[in-house]
Amino acid sequence: MQSQNRIFDDLVKMMNGIAGTMAGAGREAQESMREKAREFVGGMDFVSREEFEAVKAMAVAARDENEALAKRIAALEAVSGSAHKPKASKPAKGAKS
Repeated sequence: MQSQNRIFDDLVKMMNGIAGTMAGAGREAQESMREKAREFVGGMDFVSREEFEAVKAMAVAARDENEALAKRIAALEAVSGSAHKPKASKPAKGAKS
């Protein structure tokens, strides 16, 4: 009976060792795949979410500033009475009319 318990103990130890080895190999494979994915995505010139949000905020601010300046120009033109009128373009030299 003692020998059977010893065999079972050795079998359990061996199975625990195999399970630990397999878990370690799984973690290593997972980390390797994550690193490969980072390299792949990094090579595609993607931007991070933080960079995207920063540029988006800059674009919104620029659009707001542009609208404010357009309103300011319209107000100044209304006060001065001289609306912007495009000049007639002159024909290029040597061009037939």
